[in-house]
Amino acid sequence: MQPSTGPLQAYVESWTPGAVTDEDALPAGPTAALSALLNEPAPVATTGDPLPPLWHWLYFLHWPAQQDIGADGHPAQGHFLPPIPDRQRMFAGGRCTITEPLHLGEPAERASSLRNITAKLGRTGELLFVTQRNELRQRGRTCLVEEQDIVYRSGRSSTRDAPAVLDPSTVPRPDGPWQISSRPDPTLLFRFSALTANAHRIHYDTPYARNEEGYPGLVVHGPLLALLMLELIRRNAPFRQVRSLSYRLRSPVFAGEQLLVCGTPSDGRADMHVATHRDARHATAEVTFA
Repeated sequence: MQPSTGPLQAYVESWTPGAVTDEDALPAGPTAALSALLNEPAPVATTGDPLPPLWHWLYFLHWPAQQDIGADGHPAQGHFLPPIPDRQRMFAGGRCTITEPLHLGEPAERASSLRNITAKLGRTGELLFVTQRNELRQRGRTCLVEEQDIVYRSGRSSTRDAPAVLDPSTVPRPDGPWQISSRPDPTLLFRFSALTANAHRIHYDTPYARNEEGYPGLVVHGPLLALLMLELIRRNAPFRQVRSLSYRLRSPVFAGEQLLVCGTPSDGRADMHVATHRDARHATAEVTFA
């Protein structure tokens, strides 16, 4: 991609939102709810236990008033939402460094700021890349630092890298000793949306996803794909402490598709990916252990 000096860059030249701080008591309820969503027989962590990597996404949530929600289900305005017209948001990936795990039931603080804003020209038009940095602390110590990469465009894309008709019966080929198979359905997506305060209509409103955003069906949440990749670590190497991780969301997965989450461990690290029969690398992740 090439740097852009087009309209998106002009819109955000004077956009400099300051850092904000949020607090959360980290109650056990959301963790128990996600555990049930993943068919665990009991909560994977209770009060006082360490929180699995990326499960902090269940906390520090914002619930805007209904009148402040846009037509796509996202908030119409927000501190870190760029001031561009007809904004469309896509979660692209991120990185996380974990000094020590967060613990359930202990008050935590999150300091959020913008690290980078860049407009680029892609094959479908002008895109705005925004990196948000979050520092999470407990007992006055920084426990983890993460960066999230969000991509915005102004207006709707005219093309989508998606099939016109989905094939829910074809199973992807296994690739790696660690494996989790899943077939996310609309109910699972709806429950995950509720757990993460995500009202984007592409995850629960099929006519909107098809007619307004050009997808063949409901879109599986990018954060859910990232969490499933990290589930490979929790289930296969539960006593290994994750020191750092990075993940990239490359192409969408749709409700009803058979997906396979695969992982391969090696010396001090592990590589994971999400596959369907259409694409062997819808999402990828790399983890290093302490």
